[in-house]
Amino acid sequence: MNQKLYVGNLSYATTDQELQDLFAQHGTVQSANVVTDRYTERSRGFGFVEMGSGEEAQQAMEALNGSDFQGRNLVVNEARPKENSFRPRG
Repeated sequence: MNQKLYVGNLSYATTDQELQDLFAQHGTVQSANVVTDRYTERSRGFGFVEMGSGEEAQQAMEALNGSDFQGRNLVVNEARPKENSFRPRG
């Protein structure tokens, strides 16, 4: 089963491909996306990587959390499900 990881404290210059290449050293990467602002299209400094298995995700998390990448210490942990941002007006 694939496992999605949150990757924080990314350099604003990091690309999807660089993120994928970094995590590919620790297993099969299904997808790697740096989140961008929808208006400016600039990086928001975090992204998500989907690994091929829970074991590979755990290995990548242990190896990369706190490690230096492009001059920044990465924060890598299990991604939480997206919460519904809709809030009804009262």
